[in-house]
Amino acid sequence: MKAIVLEGPGGVDQLVYQEVAVPEPGAKEVLIEVKAISINPVDLKTRSGKGVYGRIKDQSPLVVGWDIAGVVVQAGSEVSKFKPGDEVFGMVNFPGHGRAYAEYVAAPESHLAFKPHNISFEQAAASTLAALTAWQAFTKQGRLEKGQKVLVHAAAGGVGHFAVQIARYLGAHVTGTSSGANRDFVLALGADAHVDYQNQKLEEVITDADFVLDTIGGDNIDRSLEVTRAGGTLISIPSGLNEQVTEKAKAKGVNGFFFLVESNGDDMKEIAALLEQGIIRPYISKIFDFSDMKAAHELQESGRVRGKVVVLPDRKQDMF
Repeated sequence: MKAIVLEGPGGVDQLVYQEVAVPEPGAKEVLIEVKAISINPVDLKTRSGKGVYGRIKDQSPLVVGWDIAGVVVQAGSEVSKFKPGDEVFGMVNFPGHGRAYAEYVAAPESHLAFKPHNISFEQAAASTLAALTAWQAFTKQGRLEKGQKVLVHAAAGGVGHFAVQIARYLGAHVTGTSSGANRDFVLALGADAHVDYQNQKLEEVITDADFVLDTIGGDNIDRSLEVTRAGGTLISIPSGLNEQVTEKAKAKGVNGFFFLVESNGDDMKEIAALLEQGIIRPYISKIFDFSDMKAAHELQESGRVRGKVVVLPDRKQDMF
């Protein structure tokens, strides 16, 4: 099968197309013919030697990626939920070795859910890691309550655009930050208010957030603490809370967490139900062919992606 192997940490030139063996599913795994793949910032970080690279660097062939949607073609001997022909989607083996940049992926059945019939494979693949991150942040890592004031940073991005929709579904009053160019998009997602981070000072607009979901990190964590009320919650996704910031959070009585999403089929079922009911919808910025994976990474790396980037395995073009 065709796969994209990471030869070593670095730029997009480290992503090399190769012919590799089709994986053999384990007893509790299914083999999936991949129909769509979703790209995330962690893919880029891992490619560069950060992210989860340290966890998987000694595995060969090293194939990054975790978000897939496709069709089951083989089921392991102990699989009970899925059978060949079932359409499934999920974030697989995160934060381990996902091996999603391939035509076929072996994945634990416990990481998957049935793809809703009313969405495409492209939409399903886009609704995995990013949607799971928002869901787990609000329902597991933190406990978002109805009526609370939620601040979602980078609300037009992959995690952010799901976070706005999920927080609104959970009954929160949602404020999203983005550039002014994405204001209408963020409000259309269901946000009650918008902050243009380029032209507005956060602390002049927000003063008593109950829950802040930070997908930016760095100095943004400190700014977020300034607008979180005592007893509130701050969850940072991209860069753990260092000791200094943790101390600041405690001093103010804020619950500060670093959060890393984990594969979970039961949570994927929750996402599937929201998709099926039309409560959440993914926004796909651009779809690339498998042969254009490097361009997909470059677009994601630009930091100007609205929603998600999706890649389709290209079985018609000979890339070798």
